[in-house]
Amino acid sequence: MNRVQLFNLTIDNITMYQLLKKLKFGGIVFTPNVDHLIKLQKNLDFYHAYQKADYIVCDSKILMFTSKFLGIPIREKISGSDLFPAFYNYYRDDDDIKIFLLGGIGEVGYTAQRNINSKVGRNIVIETYSPPMGFEKNEEECQNIIELINDSGATVLAIGVGAPKQEMWIYKYRHKLNNIKIFLAIGATINFEAGTITRAPRWMSQAGLEWLYRLSAEPQRLWKRYLLDVAPFFWLVLKQKFRFYKNPWSADPNISANTIAEYERARL
Repeated sequence: MNRVQLFNLTIDNITMYQLLKKLKFGGIVFTPNVDHLIKLQKNLDFYHAYQKADYIVCDSKILMFTSKFLGIPIREKISGSDLFPAFYNYYRDDDDIKIFLLGGIGEVGYTAQRNINSKVGRNIVIETYSPPMGFEKNEEECQNIIELINDSGATVLAIGVGAPKQEMWIYKYRHKLNNIKIFLAIGATINFEAGTITRAPRWMSQAGLEWLYRLSAEPQRLWKRYLLDVAPFFWLVLKQKFRFYKNPWSADPNISANTIAEYERARL
């Protein structure tokens, strides 16, 4: 499998169709964007979580433009909000695919469930749960979620609670989810599926301006992410371009060269 190295992250350079076929055999999917790349320089736990992903695919036109500038072009943008509907449509007739939706506020998850099942023509989303704020810090609540997922009979977990929470929750609890074969970290996708948040027009997404559309829709929540990360991101690009970027976690005793090599071999 071809891969592209952006800073301290290795991105799988595959198409949507190739990824959907591979997911027949299971796996953890993370979809990094600029915000993730910045967090990966600062958050060691987030970095550890990424080391356990089976598939890391590009969720940003900005990252595609960046990879081209660096001479290592990424073939296709595969955002969580594109991947998830592609996934449930691709597996609409596969009765082994049973999805648990974790995320959304209030009735959002249930609305998304109804909309998806209506489009697919069967109950492919078999259960949904909206966790309370701060659930990831409450071990009792996390154990309750684990029981709900295990009791549901779901084979797919689609979690949309924002980064880095969703990736780190998968990393911490994946081995306790007995029947889950496929883990999808999908961000705001549950809201898109419910219709509570609208996606950017296609032309804006293709032009790399989806961030601007989302910023205008949710300025109070997103202004720090989209505006304060710009300068550090471009500085990282320049450092990689002129070959003086260094992984801030390369000296971490828990991430030795052998560990990274084993991780890369496992993903081949």
